[in-house]
Amino acid sequence: MFPFDDHPLYTSALIFVLAFGAISFPALFWIVAPYGRHARAGWGPTIPARWGWVIMEAPSPIGFALVYFQSEAASRPAPAVLFALWQVHYLYRAFVFPFRMRAEGKRKPALTVGLAFLFNCCNGPMNAFAITMLAPHLLGDSAHLTPRFLSGCAVFGIGWAINQRSDSILRNLRAPGETGYKIPHGGMFRFVTSPNYLGEIIEWTGFAIAAWTAPALAFALFTAANLVPRAVAHHSWYHEKFPEYPPQRRAVIPYFW
Repeated sequence: MFPFDDHPLYTSALIFVLAFGAISFPALFWIVAPYGRHARAGWGPTIPARWGWVIMEAPSPIGFALVYFQSEAASRPAPAVLFALWQVHYLYRAFVFPFRMRAEGKRKPALTVGLAFLFNCCNGPMNAFAITMLAPHLLGDSAHLTPRFLSGCAVFGIGWAINQRSDSILRNLRAPGETGYKIPHGGMFRFVTSPNYLGEIIEWTGFAIAAWTAPALAFALFTAANLVPRAVAHHSWYHEKFPEYPPQRRAVIPYFW
């Protein structure tokens, strides 16, 4: 179903992403990731949260671009659209979001930053290699006009819009100088506690549909495996801190979970 190749670096990166997701999903239900409201001592050295975001996210857009532009397929319409989708998400996540977030005085464990850095060093180049070198179905002149490709891009766009709207609501939840946590309202917060995570899951599901490669599928699965347990942890935290928390909200999937 999905193109595959025996290139050793590609194969190793794909196995790493799949294994990381398989380990992360059960582990994150047991051990809550130590960031944001869940930050706590005992995770070793820390670095400023803002720069932690840059360090751990930057390898994805940079690595993707470095591999992508080595291929003659870089000029083909379908890979170019996928390149644009990837960069729209990751350039914002690596170089805009960290400087818009309210991170004054906040720190991140260097361990979690290092793990994310390693993951993105594998994931970005691997996906770029797949869509340019291992996906002949993306190289035709009209490959970007097929129903699967267009529907995948549409799904990505829906997820991106949900993610951006949710980030905006969270960013504007507190007045300047105000501290503490509040219950967010508006947008998809009406239905779930972590619509920003839901948006990312939808984004990369759409990317996987459009790209139709093994790495894109692996990344979509990893995204869900990584973010669903975190959303459940957020959901439990809100219920513990706010007795009036809306009972109809689910953690990450409306009406279900």
